[in-house]
Amino acid sequence: MSPIILDETARMVDGFEFIDLSETKPDPVAMDFAPGDFALKHSVLPLALDGETLIVAMSAPEALQSVDDLGILINRHVRAVLADKNLIEERIKDFFLERMLTGMAVDESSVIEIDETTDLNDLTKMASETAIVQMVNGIFAQAVRDGASDIHIEPYEKDVKVRCRVDGMLSDLMRPPKRMHAALISRIKILGEMNIAERRLPQDGRIKITIANRQIDVRVSIVPTVYGERAVMRILDKGTAMLGLVELGMQNDVLEKFRKVISLPHGIILATGPTGSGKSTSLYASLQEIWSPTTNILTIEDPVEYQVPGISQIQVRANIGLTFASGLRSIVRQDPDVIMVGEIRDHETAEIAIHAALTGHLVFSTLHTNDAAGAITRLLDMGVEPYLVASSLVGVIAQRLVRRVCTNCGEEYQPSPESLKAIGITDYEISQHGGASFKKGKGCDKCQGSGYKGRQGLYELLTVDEPIRRMTVERASSGVMKAHAIQGQGMRTLLGDGRKMVLTGRTTPEEVLRVSQREDF
Repeated sequence: MSPIILDETARMVDGFEFIDLSETKPDPVAMDFAPGDFALKHSVLPLALDGETLIVAMSAPEALQSVDDLGILINRHVRAVLADKNLIEERIKDFFLERMLTGMAVDESSVIEIDETTDLNDLTKMASETAIVQMVNGIFAQAVRDGASDIHIEPYEKDVKVRCRVDGMLSDLMRPPKRMHAALISRIKILGEMNIAERRLPQDGRIKITIANRQIDVRVSIVPTVYGERAVMRILDKGTAMLGLVELGMQNDVLEKFRKVISLPHGIILATGPTGSGKSTSLYASLQEIWSPTTNILTIEDPVEYQVPGISQIQVRANIGLTFASGLRSIVRQDPDVIMVGEIRDHETAEIAIHAALTGHLVFSTLHTNDAAGAITRLLDMGVEPYLVASSLVGVIAQRLVRRVCTNCGEEYQPSPESLKAIGITDYEISQHGGASFKKGKGCDKCQGSGYKGRQGLYELLTVDEPIRRMTVERASSGVMKAHAIQGQGMRTLLGDGRKMVLTGRTTPEEVLRVSQREDF
């Protein structure tokens, strides 16, 4: 790039030239002069070389001392310019974090081999090494920047993998040396206030960290494997819990009907789907939709992932006898209007939840079933009397999460006839829809080359009408109930909702097939 040289037309702010980083890209040669940890800590960004002088961007004149310190550190003349603080941080992360994670030099001679007799002081010393601290910080920062939901540290016989789950898919982040594995796990245990010396039993912890001025909660699970301890860290972004029903991606017709269901005065509403399909997020959005200063909302969860203002939340503690069932019994005596039970896992919890609904409460909960109709047969399989289910259940919403086509690199294309047939899109449906706009991402920096960025829900809403109640009492199969819901209620299946998303170019046929069942083979 051409050097940035001050001239008469340059915009001046507080006596410094102002550089627009959305138009000016940093020169990689210049960026190589600054140590990554220094740039990250002080938010100073090397931009370009003007002869022998390094031009450095800072966010405010108060940071001039940090720019001077950088000049002393690298023994070179520096010249400060101003730039937007958020863009400085973004450019630093883009360049330095990747370099730190892929090229971090570690003095392996200082890493101690771990066995059952290793001294606790040695473990603590290893976990406090600068390289280990930087690596763990870098892993968290990169994961948050990429929008990851989970971080995995997986030990194998000869190596260690660090992987991140972004938009539901796992991808490699880095491969640290095997000898560093114990130090990494020890560092995470210290942050999560776990027992650093216990390496034979599973442990759970919680970490609170601040990245780019955002408070991030991390839930940690560590389990022993034959090749060492394996850690999985769930990143809990409070922004997710604050999503409303509109942001979840429900189609307008489903949203309108679901709003009617959740505004009923009493009954049970169930969200179903596999782990990680967004059930809890949908329930949080529903609670926020119906919350008012005149309602009393209580939840019992395992674990409480997000703290929601205005809602009283109880954490399950099975080791001291606080289970879903026992907690639910106590909640009913707390004068609630609305109750959320994290999950109905057994007959006892189901019975108490149903009796709470029958005594005038609105109860939300989740179940693991493949579709909406399957929730009714699952409750019956748990041993709940059919007449209780029929008289208490008011609605079931099944859901999945599909990745959205990246808006930056998405382009129109024609899917193969086989993929369209697999999800049931015919020429007739395309004509009924007024044509189709199929899109696919070709891969870019914003989506890490995947062609997808962000996720959206597919929904299947079954409302409990009189025929469904009668079928429940008669113990009809879920297939019969589903057929009635499609024909009698106009219910759109998960695959049907996926078809609408494909026809409007928001996702691809392959993505819909990945998360939902084919309706015929």
